[in-house]
Amino acid sequence: TFMVEMMETSYILEHATAHSLLILDEIGRGTSTYDGVALAWSVAEYIHTYIKAKTLFATHYHVMNKLAHTYEHITNYTLLVKEQDDKILFLRKLIRGSADKSYGIHVAQLAGLPPSVITRAREIQEKFEADDTLRSTTQDMTQQMRLGETR
Repeated sequence: TFMVEMMETSYILEHATAHSLLILDEIGRGTSTYDGVALAWSVAEYIHTYIKAKTLFATHYHVMNKLAHTYEHITNYTLLVKEQDDKILFLRKLIRGSADKSYGIHVAQLAGLPPSVITRAREIQEKFEADDTLRSTTQDMTQQMRLGETR
């Protein structure tokens, strides 16, 4: 599945023009988090820098929000979510800005995963967030991004 996704992405990057409308959904989801972020980030940069096509780039990698601070023509949008008493409601309204967190565990709960799985997932999530090396790595990356731009 990941190979097919990469082949499709390769085709898009090879054939898209500034007159194209690109819709990319979760580039990099079929590999490790670090590989996935690196691929998604570099694809977004490539489209911005070389293709210049209008692009909708859906991703769950929050660190990619930083691209909007680095590149003039990248803008973040997010869907509005209302939280109340550990419950969420997806409002289906697109607004300018970026998501500050994920709702995957909430969605898993809505899908009916056992309560013990949800509880354990929250515990694990807290541990990962306490030691988030990915976040600090990408903060350093954003300061160095334009140094090696080549096509």
